[in-house]
Amino acid sequence: MAKNRIILSAEDLLLPLQGELLKGSQARSFSGISTDSRTIGEGELFWALKGETFDGHTFVKEAIRKGAAGAVVNMDWTPDGPLNTRVSLIGVRDTLKALGDLARRWRRRFEARVAAITGSGGKTTTKEMTYAILSLEGLTLKNEGNFNNLIGLPLSLFLLDKTHRYAVLEMGMNRPGEIGRLTEIADPDIGLITNVGRAHLEGVGSIEGVAKAKVELLERMAPRSLAILNGDDRILMQAAAAIRKKPVTFGQGLRNPVRAEKIQNLGREGFSFDLCWEGKSIPVRLKVPGFHNVYNALAAAAIALSMDVSTDRVQEGLSRFEGIKGRFKVVPLPDGSILIDDTYNSNPSSLRLALESIKAIAPQGRRIIVGLGEMLELGEETEASHVEAGELVAETGADWLVTLGDHAPEMIQGALGKGFRLERVIRVKDHEEMGAKILELMKPGDLVFLKASRRIGLDRVADRLKEKV
Repeated sequence: MAKNRIILSAEDLLLPLQGELLKGSQARSFSGISTDSRTIGEGELFWALKGETFDGHTFVKEAIRKGAAGAVVNMDWTPDGPLNTRVSLIGVRDTLKALGDLARRWRRRFEARVAAITGSGGKTTTKEMTYAILSLEGLTLKNEGNFNNLIGLPLSLFLLDKTHRYAVLEMGMNRPGEIGRLTEIADPDIGLITNVGRAHLEGVGSIEGVAKAKVELLERMAPRSLAILNGDDRILMQAAAAIRKKPVTFGQGLRNPVRAEKIQNLGREGFSFDLCWEGKSIPVRLKVPGFHNVYNALAAAAIALSMDVSTDRVQEGLSRFEGIKGRFKVVPLPDGSILIDDTYNSNPSSLRLALESIKAIAPQGRRIIVGLGEMLELGEETEASHVEAGELVAETGADWLVTLGDHAPEMIQGALGKGFRLERVIRVKDHEEMGAKILELMKPGDLVFLKASRRIGLDRVADRLKEKV
């Protein structure tokens, strides 16, 4: 991630953060903010965060040795031994909350219009499509990679300056309250929810819990802000109905102000459709396959159009988008095979959509090899969801299923229950064996599909296939 440009003094921080100067001078200035002692730069302010598996306070002295001009710490923290006399130490009640509070104040210093995006699937792709459009109009900020949480989003906002015309921010969550807090921090002009699916069930309990957590975005948005929703998502619309905020909706249904008509599936070459908005209709050409990307494109278009971006810009931005590594990315291989790299994340809803899309990409007679890793954070639905995963693979008409993880038996059980042949199912112990087994099975012209939750790391298998074939 790029270094933030925020320049503040200790005095600038004390009042807004309700902090206390524990050491040093109020006049001490800082050239940036960092939460990582390994990469902190000279003159920056080290922000000590405490998480479930780490405590940044442990690294305060290391950060100062590397040139940090000061640190923000919890008020009750006591350093182990003396600190450099030149630094300023600021105490707050909760360093994580203070980081978000400061980011909110920083965001409000600028006139950039901010769009916030959340949902069970398609958040990142929608963000990148929106960025592709808005960047044609003016300098646009986006949060990179997985900087979509209570640490990453504030750090992303600190990159905002007066030269930005727009900011588009993805918001993730795995427990109730996170989307609400992220909304407070980002203070978006537009808030969009892509969909509601069976993701992060471990933290919210049910799909209704997912919906409730997502609509925190609408609950915490300012009255001036515009809500945009997937109008074809019944569960989302039911959850949003309880909130007194009239949304703009997108989808296929005629009731949606932003909708797609005359959709043509072009297989691995993507989609074409007519984008309809306020009585107008423009042709759109998407280079990325997967029907879910039509919805992602509509979502991005709805944001841009609501910001008064021209339909020409929307059309051009969407046509330029070429996909993201690890997110249903189609990779042609030299031997004529096709790798579909969908290794960035997985949940039951996104897996179903991905497997349905494969049918349109694989021509008649092309063999399909599916490599599946586990889906995480599903709570009580974990076992049933992995059985369902195997069933979906069988229904796709795949030729081989290669499984990895503790819940591989459930995937195999589901596939066999739907008639998949036992000799066509393989369980492997690690990434290396999965890569080797798929390479052994592959023939020129095959289609290989890889998907798992991010922490499973199937991107390593994808990289190996790209290198070896």
